[in-house]
Amino acid sequence: MLERDSELRGAVSLIIEAGYQIDRQAYDFLREISQTVDLDSLIRGVIEEVDKLSEKPLYLSRELLEQEVKETQPPTHLPQLLPETGRTGFQPYAREIEADLKVLSGPTDKISATGSLNDYIQHFQDRFRKLNRIMKNRMDVRDAGTIVETFKVQASSRVKFVCIITEKRESSRGIFLKVEDLEADALVFVPSANRNALQKAQRLALDQVVCVCAAKGRNNLLVAEDIIFPDIPLRRSNKAPIPVYAALLSDLHVGSKMFMKETFQRFTLWLHGKVGGSRLQTLASHVKYVLICGDVIDGVGVYPEQIEELEIEDVYRQYQLAAEMVEQIPDYIEVIIVPGNHDAVRRSLPQPAISKEYAEPFYESDRIHMLGNPSTVSLHGVNILMCHGRALDDVISTVPRMSFQVPCEGMTFLLQCRHLAPTYGLRTLIASERVDQLVIEEVPDIFHQGHVHVMDHTTYRGTLVVNSGAWQEQTEYQREMGHVPNPGIAPVVDLQRLEVTPVSFVSKV
Repeated sequence: MLERDSELRGAVSLIIEAGYQIDRQAYDFLREISQTVDLDSLIRGVIEEVDKLSEKPLYLSRELLEQEVKETQPPTHLPQLLPETGRTGFQPYAREIEADLKVLSGPTDKISATGSLNDYIQHFQDRFRKLNRIMKNRMDVRDAGTIVETFKVQASSRVKFVCIITEKRESSRGIFLKVEDLEADALVFVPSANRNALQKAQRLALDQVVCVCAAKGRNNLLVAEDIIFPDIPLRRSNKAPIPVYAALLSDLHVGSKMFMKETFQRFTLWLHGKVGGSRLQTLASHVKYVLICGDVIDGVGVYPEQIEELEIEDVYRQYQLAAEMVEQIPDYIEVIIVPGNHDAVRRSLPQPAISKEYAEPFYESDRIHMLGNPSTVSLHGVNILMCHGRALDDVISTVPRMSFQVPCEGMTFLLQCRHLAPTYGLRTLIASERVDQLVIEEVPDIFHQGHVHVMDHTTYRGTLVVNSGAWQEQTEYQREMGHVPNPGIAPVVDLQRLEVTPVSFVSKV
């Protein structure tokens, strides 16, 4: 009962935060369905639909809620797998169109790190050069010089230079930053009196490359007046010429006792047109691609006492079951898979594709594409950056005003940094490749990550940002950390409009 009341309160809070109200009949309806429907997903769906209306209602009525339940919620009683009957009348649009898939970049064939000091130095030099070039494309950074050049000007002069953050120390007076470029290092002070610069400095991550605008003080101390991030430009994204869709998934964790097998099967049944009403069937008929962003399996020995939460204790059998699950996806749909930190690849970024040695069943199908982490693919001209998202742990835990419940805030920060894992030496392992393959050199149309098990999406400066959640119920570790996932929801992207429709496949019966 307490859990039920908590969900009701959360649903009402969502409605109020969106600027709407709810009448008594609608509230009673939510109470009636609270044990069988994911209220959070339901309310978010209603709000998305209402926000599109030219004349928005003051109240969310019972009729609106009932219509959303009818159109988006899966049946509450389903066998594990329905047989192919051929009687559904489902005629998928996606079957009739030819796949247009190009792999634009990936690390699998480029990995060469030896672990030497020279590799480490070259890695950061390459990072700096790439991000320096990106920054110099900004109108407000084109005249930036070097640290050495700032030392040559007189005190009180205004200077501007690109640098990498090596140390950060906060005090009551402000923030001290140690910075360097390819030639020299310097000390930058960000005074607390400059609120704009201070707030930007508070959000700086170590090893991040930025441009500092400063006044030169005594003894080469530089007093920051502004800090400029590389960021992505405001732009018009590429869009597909036809109404073709991609379903974005991640974090299946096959092999875990918490893997939501029946829920995933409802997803594949939906792709076959056997789940949902006419609106959902129309949505499914346009899905031509399924993108899986890592943690296909739960792995073995990934975290302490994991063995107690495993249904399958063998990596090969985990991948065998995962392949069987993916094989249930209709044969006209292309599947793209990149690894995560639970998969049988090296833990450090960038990661190669999951090898045939472990995941041989996936290599038996021409429509399954095994890529490295990160990778960029083009679907009908829409460029999608796929990265599992382990660095979100570091961003959310170190950058102010970040939350695991809103992962797109952390993903937006990575776009602002133009780097997928800015800080070296935290929870995210980074290989000292001579070429830093984690720099976001080309701006994606869609940025897709997972890892944090919370489905979320937003748009930032023309780029669609999607965290695709998970297909694993809350683990004991997540419970202890107070982390509440919202698994079993598939964000479906219309590549022609770059619009997201989240579809919940969770049954609470």
